Amino acid sequence: MYLVPIKFGLALAMATAILWIICSALVFIWPDMMMSMSGHMVHMDIASLGWHLTLGGVLLGLLGWSLSAGIFGCLLACIYNGLR
Repeated sequence: MYLVPIKFGLALAMATAILWIICSALVFIWPDMMMSMSGHMVHMDIASLGWHLTLGGVLLGLLGWSLSAGIFGCLLACIYNGLR
C-alpha cells in the first residue's frame, strides 16, 4: 500500500484540529475536571497552575498543532513509503 504524503499529512492535520477544538471546549466547560485529568496524565499535581484560555491562544494552538501534525504526517508517509 502506498500512502500519498500530502493527503496523509492533511488528514492528520484535520484530525488534530478536531481534537484540539474538542479539548479546548472541554477546558472551557469543565476547567477543574480537565486540570485534574491533565495532572493525572503527566503524573503531577498541577491544579495550582490554573488555565489561561483565550480565543487567540486557542487559535494559535490550533494552527501550531495542526501544522506540526501535518508536517509529521507527510514525513511519516514518506518514511513508510520508503520502507516498502
